[in-house]
Amino acid sequence: MILSGGGTGGHIFPAVSIANEIKSIVPDVEILFVGALGKMEMDKVPAAGYKIIGLPIAGIQRKFTLSNFKFPFLLLQSILKARSIVKEFKPDVVVGTGGYASGPLLRAATSMGIPALIQEQNSFAGVTNKWLAKRAGKICVAYEGMEKFFPKEKIILTGNPVRQDIKDVSGLKTEGQKYFGLDPLKKTILVIGGSLGAKGINEAIGEKINELAAADIQLVWQTGKTYFEKAKEQSTPYADKNIKAVDFISRMDLAYSIADVVVSRAGAGAVSELCIVKKASILVPLPAAAEDHQTQNAMSLVNKNAALLVKDVECKEKLVKEAIALISNSILQKELEDNCGKLAFHNSANVIAKEVLKLANYKS
Repeated sequence: MILSGGGTGGHIFPAVSIANEIKSIVPDVEILFVGALGKMEMDKVPAAGYKIIGLPIAGIQRKFTLSNFKFPFLLLQSILKARSIVKEFKPDVVVGTGGYASGPLLRAATSMGIPALIQEQNSFAGVTNKWLAKRAGKICVAYEGMEKFFPKEKIILTGNPVRQDIKDVSGLKTEGQKYFGLDPLKKTILVIGGSLGAKGINEAIGEKINELAAADIQLVWQTGKTYFEKAKEQSTPYADKNIKAVDFISRMDLAYSIADVVVSRAGAGAVSELCIVKKASILVPLPAAAEDHQTQNAMSLVNKNAALLVKDVECKEKLVKEAIALISNSILQKELEDNCGKLAFHNSANVIAKEVLKLANYKS
């Protein structure tokens, strides 16, 4: 089978997770990934142990740029290359998780009679997946109400696959406190803006870091590479207060385990993980996200009293104040934890993998 998705970790991780689950069910399955040349999947997928072929596809920029004139030619080249890949590999089924490459790949495959499954991570469907919906046999979604984007009879509510290592962090708190060098008697805020960081969140934390220290709150602050040097300057004077800035956290299971409150962007993967680990959170949607889908993701929790929301534009004024108020309110924390836990989907990758195998007519 062929899986295609990329451009961001939010598209790549679900594809890899689904592939891993399929391989655990059918160990001798042949799996190929198709991505976009120059995008992060070309590194991340081989690192996960899978072969990947790149297409020359690129997206259309929102503002006027000469590169947009290349789009029709790159799309045609990508469709032709995708057809060639499909003819040579002969998959029984194809899977698209969103991103530039999945459009040409699924279009080529379905035009040749090969069944396709789409996995949509967000509460507001992406352009590529909406375009492909009529061609797909099944559409796996993470949120209710997605019939406004897709044919209702094709939709299966599965949730989003999450990292295997964060499925149960309840017994890791002591290990996590030792790992990060924290005081077990003090409250801790975890700030995660995504693997590349988040400018609005970082600037808000950096400017009001003295208020967190004054409130005797510990901080584990993932900044991303771009802001890390600045964050080191801002956090170093408060090192004795356990205010810690890091550019990247590899052990997210331990990071979640020590958090009393989490501040995060509202990408689909992050929201799904917060529900799995049952953490009280303040979500700060990325304002530049396509179709403002991160706000839609966040509101799916906020409307059920499962998270709080602070707009990116209001970050500097409100974020630290809201975080201190939340970490000081154990009753509200418990409400948010319980309510987001009710929204969690468990074993999503397994459910999706079985739907993929059904489309491929696999008989166990």
